[in-house]
Amino acid sequence: MGDRSERGSAKHKRRTTIAGDAAGAQAKRGGAGETLSGQVKEKEQRHETPANKHKSHSDAGDDAFSCHKLQESLLSSNSGYSNYRGILNWCVVMLVLSNARLVLENLIKYGILVDPIQIISLFLKDPYSWPALCLIIVSNVFIMAALYIERKLSVGTISECTGTFLHCINLAALLFVPAATVLSVSSMTPVGGVMALGVFTVLFLKLYSYRDVNKWCRESRRAKARTLSRSHSCDHYRTNTACLITVNIYYFIFVPTLCYELNFPRSPRIRKRFLLRRLLEMLFLMQLMIGLIQQWMVPTIQNSMKPFQVESHFNVPNHFIWLIFFYWYFHSSMNFVAELMQFGDREFYRDWWNSETIPYFWSNWNIPVHKWCLRHFYKPMLVKGVNKFTAQLAVFFMSAFFHEYLVSVPLKMFRLWAFLGMMAQIPLAYFVGRFLRGNYGNAAVWMSLIIGQPIAVLMYFHDYYVLHYGNAAEGVAA
Repeated sequence: MGDRSERGSAKHKRRTTIAGDAAGAQAKRGGAGETLSGQVKEKEQRHETPANKHKSHSDAGDDAFSCHKLQESLLSSNSGYSNYRGILNWCVVMLVLSNARLVLENLIKYGILVDPIQIISLFLKDPYSWPALCLIIVSNVFIMAALYIERKLSVGTISECTGTFLHCINLAALLFVPAATVLSVSSMTPVGGVMALGVFTVLFLKLYSYRDVNKWCRESRRAKARTLSRSHSCDHYRTNTACLITVNIYYFIFVPTLCYELNFPRSPRIRKRFLLRRLLEMLFLMQLMIGLIQQWMVPTIQNSMKPFQVESHFNVPNHFIWLIFFYWYFHSSMNFVAELMQFGDREFYRDWWNSETIPYFWSNWNIPVHKWCLRHFYKPMLVKGVNKFTAQLAVFFMSAFFHEYLVSVPLKMFRLWAFLGMMAQIPLAYFVGRFLRGNYGNAAVWMSLIIGQPIAVLMYFHDYYVLHYGNAAEGVAA
C-alpha cells in the first residue's frame, strides 16, 4: 500500500511539473510576442512621418473627410431620379409665354367674341322645340324593354333564343331610332344631336352588358342547380332574380361605368366638399371650352373657305380644348356623378400621358370603354377561337364605327374622316411599336394627338361651314 501511494504521488508530481513547464513556456512565448510587438510599434512610432500620420488618420475616418461616392448624374436613365416637377413647371411657363402672342394677335384681329348668350343657340334653334331632350326622355322605353325581357327570361316564360332575338331588336333600335330622328328633324342642332346620340350610345353599351351579365348568371345558376339540392337552388334563384328591379337597373344607368354587376362597390358616404369642388370645376371648364371655341376656333374656320387654307396655329387651341375636355369629362364630371351615386370604383383613366405605344394610349385614356371592350367583345372573341390580331382589328373597327356615328350623323354629312383616322391607328401602332421605344415612342404618341386629331376636326368643321355658310360668306366677300 505504501509503495503504491509513493508511486502515485511521484507520478502526480511529474504531471504537475510537465504542465507547469508547458504553461511557463507558453507564458514565455507570449511575453516574448508582446515584447516583439511592442518593439515593432515603438519602432513605427519612431519612424512615423506626417504623411503616414495623415494616411492612418484617413483610414480611420473615411466617412468624415470624403466628399465623393459612386453615383450617376440625375438626368441619366440609370440614376433612378424621377422628380421633374420643376422642369414641368418650366414647360408650362414657356407654353403660356409662347402662346401669349397668339392670344394678343387674336384679340387685336377679332376683338372679344365670347358671348355666353350665344351658347343657347348651340343647343336650340327654336325655344319652343327641344328635340334632343325629348329624344333622351324616350330612351327610358328601351331601358324598360331590357328589364322586361330579363324578367321573362328569369322565370322561364320565354326561351333563351327568343330573349336573345328581342334583345337584338332592342339594341339595334337604340342605334337606328335616334340616328333617324337626328337626320329627319330639322330643328335638331349639331350639339344637341351629339348629346342625344352620345346618351344612346352609352345606353347601348350598358344594356349590352346588362344582357350579358344576366345571361352569365342564369347559366351559372343552371350549372349549380345540377349539383345542389332543390332547396338550395331555389334560394340561389331568388337571390339573382331580386336584382331585376327598376331601382337596380336605373342605378346602373346613372353610375359612370359601362359594365354591369350584381353588386357594385359603394363608398361609405357623400363628401360634400369634394362634390362642390367637382361641380365648380365642371361649370368653369365648360365655360372656358365654349369661350375658346368662340374666340379662337370659329374665326379660324371662317377664314378657311378653301381646303387647308387655315391659320398655322389652329392645332394649338384645338389640342388645348381636347385636354380641357378630358379633365372636365373623365375627372370632374365622372367623379361628380360617382360621388353623388356613392359609386366606389373611380378608375376612369390611367397614365395615358406616359404612353410609349399607341395601344397603351387607347387602353388607358378611357377605362370604362376599355373594360367594356375587353369584357364583352375582345375576350368572347378569343373564347370562340378568333386569334388576337383579328380580335384587335375588330375592336378598332367597332371604335371607328362609333366615332364616325357620333360625328357624321349630328353634322348630317358623311365624310368618313373619323373612321379613317381610327383605322389609321393600326399601321401607326405597328410603326411606333416596331421602330420607336421609350421617350421616342411617347413623343410619337403626343405628335399624333397634337397634329392628327386637330386635322380630323378641322376637316369636319371646314366641310360643315362650307356646306351651310359657304354661299353667304362668298357673297359678303364679293
